[in-house]
Amino acid sequence: MPQDPAEIPTEWGVFTRATTTLSDGEVMVFDWYATDGEPELLLRTADAAEAVDLASRLAVFFADESGWHRRASDAVVTEFSEAPPEPAELDEAAADLVLETVEVHPGGDIVLHLDDSCGRHFLSGHWPAVRFDVDGVVTAVTVEA
Repeated sequence: MPQDPAEIPTEWGVFTRATTTLSDGEVMVFDWYATDGEPELLLRTADAAEAVDLASRLAVFFADESGWHRRASDAVVTEFSEAPPEPAELDEAAADLVLETVEVHPGGDIVLHLDDSCGRHFLSGHWPAVRFDVDGVVTAVTVEA
C-alpha cells in the first residue's frame, strides 16, 4: 500500500498521515493525521479535505487549553470518586494528569488523553481519556491501555 503523501500545514504544526514501519520494512498507513509535539495532535480521518476541516476545530481547544485540561482532569476525578471530590483532590489531579494527546473526530468531538505523571492514579500502561462533544460538554470518561 503506498503511503499517502498529503501534508496539512497549520499553526500547530504539519499534520501527516500516521505510519509505522514494521521490522520487515512494510509501512502501515493509519487512518489519521498527526503532528509530533506536546501535546500530540490527531485528526481522526484518512481524508485530507476532512482533516483540514477537523484541524480548524483545534482553534477552539487552543483558545483555552488550560480550561479544557482542567475540565478533563476534574471529570476523571469525579468519574472515579465514590463521593463528590474535594477541591484539593481536583487540584492534585490537575497537576498530576498531564495532557498527552488531543484528538479531533469527525463531527467535532474532542478527546483528551491524559498521562498519570506520578503513577499514583492509574496502573502502568493505562491512561484516562475524556471525550467532549462539539459544545464542549463531557460525554465520556474512559481508561485506555
